[in-house]
Amino acid sequence: MEKKELKWSRRDFIGTLTAAGALMLAYGNGRGMAQSSASRMLDVAPNGPLLKVGLIGCGGRGTGAAMNFLAAGPNLEIAALADTFQDRLNNARATVEERMGKKIPDGHCFVGFDGFKKVMDTDVEMVILATPPHFRPEHFAAAVNAGKHVFMEKPVAVDPVGIRMIMETADKATTLGLKVVTGTQRRHQHDYVETYKRIADGAIGEIVAARCYWNQGQLWYRERQEDWSDMEVMLRDWVNWCWLSGDHIVEQHVHNIDVINWFTGMHPVKAVGFGARMRRVTGDQYDFFNIDFEMANGMHVHSMCRQIHGCANNVSEYIVGTKGSTNCRDTIYKEDGNIAWEYDSSIKEITGDTPYVQEHIDLITAIRTNQPINEAKNTAISTMTAIMGRQSAYTGREMAWDEMMASDMRLGPTEYAMGDVDLEAVIPVPGQDRPQGS
Repeated sequence: MEKKELKWSRRDFIGTLTAAGALMLAYGNGRGMAQSSASRMLDVAPNGPLLKVGLIGCGGRGTGAAMNFLAAGPNLEIAALADTFQDRLNNARATVEERMGKKIPDGHCFVGFDGFKKVMDTDVEMVILATPPHFRPEHFAAAVNAGKHVFMEKPVAVDPVGIRMIMETADKATTLGLKVVTGTQRRHQHDYVETYKRIADGAIGEIVAARCYWNQGQLWYRERQEDWSDMEVMLRDWVNWCWLSGDHIVEQHVHNIDVINWFTGMHPVKAVGFGARMRRVTGDQYDFFNIDFEMANGMHVHSMCRQIHGCANNVSEYIVGTKGSTNCRDTIYKEDGNIAWEYDSSIKEITGDTPYVQEHIDLITAIRTNQPINEAKNTAISTMTAIMGRQSAYTGREMAWDEMMASDMRLGPTEYAMGDVDLEAVIPVPGQDRPQGS
């Protein structure tokens, strides 16, 4: 049987950038919000009443996040599950039940696009949001409206409309006293945090330049099966579709971009970049991006990410100051290149230093001690930085922060159902074929 091709209608893939009246949303300073007042760097969350959690998105990362949550302290329970697909829910349920040693009731397991709403109606106090990022703004809003604490994976959106929604919901969560942690685990990693403190105290002087990378081999993909509809093939292969993941500069490289925003206490206001698709076999995304970001003070940040086998790999961040430099993770260098400070690696051996668990320790600690923590805006800012870089590469244009924040760009369908998807699947090509008038 011949495999069915995706059917598309013609639509504007890039979206419309609104020129009139840039919408300036309030956002927190990257340094000021980097550390919450919650107790941090504990090896285990404090004990307390049973904390029930609902997992929304039962794929590999969602299941992993559930296991990280259960490892973070005592008296914790995954009490509800939701996913679009029965098989993914079943796999996550088996893994979680084995770890907990108890069953999740059938009545608390929900399949379908509306499963997240049903989780919100249960007695869980917190939710883990781990679906493809496209759905994050709607799910975050539903969780906060239902009065749930939230752990949500990065990135928090794939387009400007979603970013604004995340920021508005973040403000509401703060007003309601809800605790929110995102999946930017470097902000919860011992060596990064200790290095950050020293940079914030002036260890390398004024920051004058930065660079960040996530270059690796090809990421996973799913080939279409004969019985899969348009929607199913994209959902199961979500990491290769821009409307679902935001492209890998947003979905993956956001980690490194977030470190630069965090350490500098700023976010870029302009981006000029390029990228292309050379090797990818599914989806509509690029294989690499190379972006020059410019901060408001004129400082430049070089950002590079790639997912192609057989190339030089590098996952790192680096910041240069007037008195030295740092790899952001565990070492500070003097101006002459000699080491000025190194993180004590023996601390990792004592604590295990597992940032994927630590971010849940910090969230649970904040919930049980009623201390404020809300990382949603910072992660929204870093996500928007990546979106700005993506759009510059896709179009070949210089993109400005204010323009992007005012954009009405929204990626993806407005209704969700298995079957044909009424979208245009186009690999973006920047610029134009020839000069005008030639």
